[in-house]
Amino acid sequence: MIFYDITEQDKELIKIALETLEKNFDDGVYNHTVGAAVRCKNGKVYSGVNCDGIHGSCAEYIAIGMSISASEREFDTIVSVHDKAPNCLVAPCGNCRQMLVEYCPDIKVILNNDDNEIIKVDIKDLIPFAWKPIIV
Repeated sequence: MIFYDITEQDKELIKIALETLEKNFDDGVYNHTVGAAVRCKNGKVYSGVNCDGIHGSCAEYIAIGMSISASEREFDTIVSVHDKAPNCLVAPCGNCRQMLVEYCPDIKVILNNDDNEIIKVDIKDLIPFAWKPIIV
């Protein structure tokens, strides 16, 4: 597993995700409790919050969907946040990890390690042996 340095751009990405969550947090309803921000290889940043419900969608899905809707296809780094989590960081769930491998297999993810230290790793390291589409 390769660990990448946390850059000033990464710290700004965390800040953007937290600001997005703060602006959209539904106090008492809790439909929007996680924020995410993705930085594309061209430097543009897109963010989103989870949409909870019977068929909810995680913040990572929303952020990637926002970027794809803006015609982005080259991704650099993604982060997910919750203001009460250690370092305000949460790891992508299994569904999000699979989606990230399929849509942006070279993306890096900022999260906490087991000692709650901030790390940045390749998505492929978070979901070894991921399902891949069969091309015939």
